Amino acid sequence: MRNASGILPFITNRKVYEFFRPLLFKLEPETAHGLTLNLVRLAGIFPPSRWILQAMYATPDKPVEVFGLKFKNPVGLAAGYDKDGLAVCGLSALDFGHIEVGTVTPRPQPGNPKPRVFRLVEDQAVINRMGFPGVGASNVERRLSSIVHRPRSMVLGLNLGKNKDTPLESAADDYVTLVRTFFPLADYLAINISSPNTVGLRRLQGREMLENLLSQINLERGTWNLRRPILVKLAPDLNDEELDDALATIIDTGMDGVIATNTTLTRDGLRSKHQAETGGLSGRPLTARSEAMLEKVVKRLNGRIPVVSVGGIMTPGDAKRRLEMGAALVQVYTGLVYAGPGLVKQIVKSL
Repeated sequence: MRNASGILPFITNRKVYEFFRPLLFKLEPETAHGLTLNLVRLAGIFPPSRWILQAMYATPDKPVEVFGLKFKNPVGLAAGYDKDGLAVCGLSALDFGHIEVGTVTPRPQPGNPKPRVFRLVEDQAVINRMGFPGVGASNVERRLSSIVHRPRSMVLGLNLGKNKDTPLESAADDYVTLVRTFFPLADYLAINISSPNTVGLRRLQGREMLENLLSQINLERGTWNLRRPILVKLAPDLNDEELDDALATIIDTGMDGVIATNTTLTRDGLRSKHQAETGGLSGRPLTARSEAMLEKVVKRLNGRIPVVSVGGIMTPGDAKRRLEMGAALVQVYTGLVYAGPGLVKQIVKSL
């Protein structure tokens, strides 16, 4: 998953955002996130405010076709910002090419104890140990089913994860339940087996467990008379052997794409007083590691399935470089915290 941190104020000028950012950063990260998510939700509900947002953040169309889906541009919102599908309409007004809701678990759960989100301002980074808090699949399903103003051009993804108390040997049951729930609602599904904040979850990236999991997911998909791409999200901390096993299994079980990468457990070169906090690290310190993983994944897959790049994309230059390296799409999150919501428009205009 991605972290819950910072806020998206309704301002487009980057210098104005930089002026207000120190004031915004005085708020506790998770509290600020919740307040802003609700503001975005309200803005998406009422047509006048939604139209204003659309006018402010409108980007030129840079259409791409990936996984058999048409995206208005290659820049998406990574999982973690809107875990429960609360603000899809408001977020779509910021002109993302796609929005990935989640991580969603079958049953509601509170996540890990607070505090669990930390801004590392000196490092342009965030550490989170959220642990998949959320309202559960049935509530998210009900919310997404009731969306009235979803733009036709917006691609909606669902990021899926197991409950904390589900044993690893039963993890496939959780994921199959989620696939069954969201297959009719999502444009694509993302299988999250790489968050560092649910104990043992990353073990699902091992060949035997991953083959069992993805085979059962693929069997469930085969029962539907619909086509929905299924992507697998990997950690940036896999060694070469682990990566080879994971990618071979993803190909062998008929998955449609790879998302690289989730947050990292490494702490190289950090300056912030929060550097020793446990959890997944995102932002600028992840940039080089995520790019290195992207290079390996693209080379090993050799065009067989597309790759979505996420992690440490902080500037238009970062996004452009990922696309030039072979990513079909990019996703942002922590970059929005430090650059503001205008980052999406900046990236698309730079392409």
